[in-house]
Amino acid sequence: MAGLPIDDMAAFALVAEHKSFGKAATEIGVSRSALSHSMRALEDRLGVRLLNRTTRSVATTAAGERLLARLRPALDEIGAAIDEINNFRDKPAGSLRLTVLPLAAKTIVGPMLARFLAAYPAIRIEISADATLHDIVRDRFDAGIRPGERVERDMVVVPVSGPISVVAVASPDYLRQHGTPKTPKELQSHECIRVRLSSGGCLPWHFAKGGEEFEVSVDGRLIVNDDEVLVRALLDGAGIGYMPREMFEPALKEGKLIPLLTDWAPVASGFYLYYSNRRQVPAPLRAFIDFLKAEVRAKAAA
Repeated sequence: MAGLPIDDMAAFALVAEHKSFGKAATEIGVSRSALSHSMRALEDRLGVRLLNRTTRSVATTAAGERLLARLRPALDEIGAAIDEINNFRDKPAGSLRLTVLPLAAKTIVGPMLARFLAAYPAIRIEISADATLHDIVRDRFDAGIRPGERVERDMVVVPVSGPISVVAVASPDYLRQHGTPKTPKELQSHECIRVRLSSGGCLPWHFAKGGEEFEVSVDGRLIVNDDEVLVRALLDGAGIGYMPREMFEPALKEGKLIPLLTDWAPVASGFYLYYSNRRQVPAPLRAFIDFLKAEVRAKAAA
């Protein structure tokens, strides 16, 4: 390995783990062609093929698999060493990658980002806002933010919001034309706009009353997987929607959407930041956690 750049070795590890030049190139911040050229140059210098390439896939060879098994722990150790050095800085430095549910990205992380970046000018941060439940260790994220029930038990968790109120809503126009459901079961005769989850199923519609929680089977001609599309369809009178109240809050305040079945509205667990307990907390992540905790306290006191 003498004379081989650490950056090239780290790039190889990303390509091998993602099984994709495109995903690895995006994470590193270079073009796919430049990364492919670097990997061919690395193979030429080592004198052995590390990756098998086709037009649709990338896979490690036996030599590449052996190199990756030895390389990843070494790269993790280098990263940990750099994090320890960061402890001697006046301000933490380095990169931070987070996977965040879109609603949490919009309501929790987004509003604080400018202040965080101003407070920590040496930290680079990447936010992946999507509904996929990532394995943060496998996918090389430093941390994630998800509802409590969707966080694996072996993670360290930090609460970053209070309980989440979930509500059914519709526009005044829809209710004038189709009537207002008085009980959750009446939803079965309405156009309900369902939300497709990354798992493939649709978001279940839960309700609760008198200490009892139950699920109602709903149907409708429209299924979406995007929050903005859902809100637009609701505002245009396409049906009844069901999501955390915060998503609809501006439209509810303006009277453009009406909350329904509020006596049956369930309260879900709040959002949690979570990270692996199998490694030392990087300095940028520690700074982010402390900053986010301060933001949550300030919001609660307001």
